[in-house]
Amino acid sequence: MAETHQVEPILNAQGFRDFRWISGRDVVMGRWVKVKCMFGCPTYGKSGACPPNVPPLDECREFFLEYHRIAVLRFTTQVHDAEAGHAWCEQTNRSLVKLENSVFLAGYPKAFALFVENCRLCEDCPGTREDCRDKISARPSPEGLGVDMFSTVRNSGFPIDVLPDFSKPMNRYAFLMVE
Repeated sequence: MAETHQVEPILNAQGFRDFRWISGRDVVMGRWVKVKCMFGCPTYGKSGACPPNVPPLDECREFFLEYHRIAVLRFTTQVHDAEAGHAWCEQTNRSLVKLENSVFLAGYPKAFALFVENCRLCEDCPGTREDCRDKISARPSPEGLGVDMFSTVRNSGFPIDVLPDFSKPMNRYAFLMVE
């Protein structure tokens, strides 16, 4: 197995220059995150890569513990409305799938990306994993798996805040699970 420092040139070559390494043990999980998905997200149950179409929290916890190197990727962007934000997330998620594939082909069979937001790769998602139109590329977000992004990101040394509107640049985060 190649050393994970060999992943950094791939990250940089694809424009992912703002990241920090953490371990699966550093990922903070919370039931509250999945409950907020259930009772606060308009895509709950409408995406094959979102709850309830993801493993239960205990399985997700075990999944993260299988990884010793996870890149927390930070993206800073300014959008002016929710629609522009969703379009930016779709484009970013597509670039994460490409990154995951490059890292996999470089000798990291466990490479797996977690999106900055719910999947959004297909405009008209059928809402189930079984009917997903792009099973190869669809990925959950960390929050969809129960990750407390506020605690995890802060513990990694990155800033994260709740923004009340679109007047300020936002920091968004994704994970690249490596090994």
